[in-house]
Amino acid sequence: MAQHASTITSAERAEVERANDSGRPPIAFVHGLWLLSSSWDRWRDLAEEAGYTTIAPTWPDDPPSVEAARSNPDAFASKMVQEVTDHYLEVIAELNVKPAVVGHSFGGLIAQKIAGEGASMATVAIDPAPFQGVLSVPLSSLKSSAPVVGHPRSLSHGVTLTLEEFSYGWANALDEEEARALYQEFHVAAAGNPIFQVVTANLNPFSQTKVDTKNPDRGPLLLIAGESDHTVPVKPTEQSFTIQSKNPGVTEFVVMPNRGHSLTIDHGWQEVAEATFGFIGRFVPVG
Repeated sequence: MAQHASTITSAERAEVERANDSGRPPIAFVHGLWLLSSSWDRWRDLAEEAGYTTIAPTWPDDPPSVEAARSNPDAFASKMVQEVTDHYLEVIAELNVKPAVVGHSFGGLIAQKIAGEGASMATVAIDPAPFQGVLSVPLSSLKSSAPVVGHPRSLSHGVTLTLEEFSYGWANALDEEEARALYQEFHVAAAGNPIFQVVTANLNPFSQTKVDTKNPDRGPLLLIAGESDHTVPVKPTEQSFTIQSKNPGVTEFVVMPNRGHSLTIDHGWQEVAEATFGFIGRFVPVG
């Protein structure tokens, strides 16, 4: 049988080796569109202070820094949901023990796909992109996805949001000064394909956004929604919870008041992180 070439980078291997050598319980972070894995750095510091070890793999071919990403936006083009999920599963399989998994936005969808494979000890999905079977499509979601869906060329090119688009989809719960600061610090181009995959999910029985919500090995799952999120409003996440709650594992749902899609990177990130690690700590204790 043909062997598939590994997609794990040398930096990711080093992170996995460090995690394995630590003997601590691992947490794997999964970022979404328009961010890099470095967007989790403060979360990782907090988790490590609490006694965990962490890894934050990249999406395949992600540039190494925000500056590099901005100089080559098409590096993000053509990525697909299953391709990215398979990469994270490959990295996670190198850990000595199953990690807890934390994902935001499309990372929240991928985190649930990982959990559906039975590869997570506990999972937290924050403002997750909806999986196949979630039917709610609020108007604000349509407007937030318009920079991609309205431009078919985004299937083969990286898509960069304007500050105005970022302010609407991500930073609507923030003042203008913070919105601009986050845009300058964190925002990079993104692949358009995953958004098209979500938009067409319920028309395609083979959609890559499908999640195995019934696997009894899924483990505990917390879904977190930002009350003011325009990109993934509360309703789709609530529907995800309704579907996931039929699983025999613990399934919980929390709404963060007055928070938008930027809740993992804005001034209130630590409140979300503490809720996340509080949940994980109940099922993956330290020491």
